Amino acid sequence: MVAITPETIEIACGDGVVLGGHFWPGAGHAAGNGAVLVNPATGVLARYYHRYARFLAGHGFDVLTYDYRGIGASRPARMRGCRYRWRDWGERDVDAALRVLAGRARPGPLAVVGHSIGGFLPGLAPAGHRIDRMLTVGAQYAWWADYAPGHRLGLLARWHLAMPAATALFGYFPGRRLGWLEDLPAGVAREWAFRGPRFETSHPRAERAAVVERMAHVRAPILAVGVSDDPFGTVPALSRALAYYAGAARTQVEIDPADYGRDALGHFSLFHDSHAAGFWLDTLIWLRDGRNPWPDRVVARREPGEGGG
Repeated sequence: MVAITPETIEIACGDGVVLGGHFWPGAGHAAGNGAVLVNPATGVLARYYHRYARFLAGHGFDVLTYDYRGIGASRPARMRGCRYRWRDWGERDVDAALRVLAGRARPGPLAVVGHSIGGFLPGLAPAGHRIDRMLTVGAQYAWWADYAPGHRLGLLARWHLAMPAATALFGYFPGRRLGWLEDLPAGVAREWAFRGPRFETSHPRAERAAVVERMAHVRAPILAVGVSDDPFGTVPALSRALAYYAGAARTQVEIDPADYGRDALGHFSLFHDSHAAGFWLDTLIWLRDGRNPWPDRVVARREPGEGGG
């Protein structure tokens, strides 16, 4: 495969915040397949996805990776008291990244690959209508009752009790010090910790209807991938998030570790380069051709309110 050298770039948001990122130009005979924006999970550095970005660029996609405000290359000089929220990541950061990628990429479809919260945030971006296709992996917004039953109490204690307590003490969440992902802005940590079954309740009451309507304006077809042993991205969690994309054609699948000869996959491992010859190749079938590579793994989505939502 052709060597890919990314360009370090800055992404200016509408409120003056500047994000750090990398642009990966598509290479090889397939150059021109389109463009892909890679949205990270909460508390995960963009560089975690660089190997996948290089893989996509090697298959002809122009790719943009970046860190949300408060994380990695977009971390402020002082984290204490930083009040950035998930909504800022979607409304400002994803929006700016989409516009930058659309301006730099060669003509072609604009796709988003979103991991965890990164698959939900595009619906908050005013530029979300520009998206032509989405692939989400374990995409949900962390309501504790959707966690896998066998993990629920432990995750509840860690992310919804210990995290807000540590955030109150330090003025930000010291995730790196604790070995629990990266440090998080206080606003993100609190929004995660106190999230309810309806995400819009974290917005002021007067804004809630408009936010839900904005998500429904996304028309890009969505392939939402879940993993059977993911304690966060359960079938109910993915269905709850997908319900907000009411204007899009939505397909939800659940794959099993055994499908790729593994004992476990969990929430993170699909972006390891050990999956380059398996899962990564399968994602090309969707991103390039718009075909579901897992037709035998489609699950029925449960809309909120159906059986406990």
